[in-house]
Amino acid sequence: MAPLIAIIGSDGSGKSTVGDHILEWIGRYGPAGRAHLGKQSGNVGRAIGQLPLVGGVLDRVINRKADDVNRRLKEDKQPTLLPALVITAFTLRRKLRFKRMLAMRERGLIVVTDRFPQVSVPGAYDGPGFPETSGGSPVVLALARREKAVFEWMASHRPDLVLRLNVDVDTAFARKPDHRREALARKIAVTPRLTYAGAPIVDIDANQPLEQVFKDAEAAVAKIMAERGYTVK
Repeated sequence: MAPLIAIIGSDGSGKSTVGDHILEWIGRYGPAGRAHLGKQSGNVGRAIGQLPLVGGVLDRVINRKADDVNRRLKEDKQPTLLPALVITAFTLRRKLRFKRMLAMRERGLIVVTDRFPQVSVPGAYDGPGFPETSGGSPVVLALARREKAVFEWMASHRPDLVLRLNVDVDTAFARKPDHRREALARKIAVTPRLTYAGAPIVDIDANQPLEQVFKDAEAAVAKIMAERGYTVK
């Protein structure tokens, strides 16, 4: 299929900005498309928090539930039923977007993705939301097995290139002040551990001026496009 370029990194690393630039730049090789393959739960939560009257209350409830799920994951415990159903809903939504991305590739579009599913680190960073444990209710365990199968299927589609944007916590938080600093720090710590089934990974210092980040990304993409036999039209 047509080349697949995945852009990954913590919130605040510039994924969307770099993705927009690369999508326009890579058009010189042929038709291209864009796909967001993240969970986007944070965006949903922040949108709910901005609702009039009830937004603040719902935001606090969601944060408490999220903290409880994260605590259980750290303790290697399965979530309760309601959070498990929410995790499953986000997984099905992501599977649908992944299928749409594959359809673009099958039509010959060069695809640039914001994020990419991974199975190296369960419970975080675009990976499975359920921990790998045999404890829990039968229903939750069945949902966990289904989610694992979906993620293994998505991760089996190895990108032709992964652009890994590395950023420090201070820079990320300055760019994303509406995010929790602790959550950003966790993602930044996990970033170097992601392997994407052995896909070629190019590390880019996202603390640099944006123009230099663009140049580094362009150079990495140009190299992989040449290896795939693509030339500038």
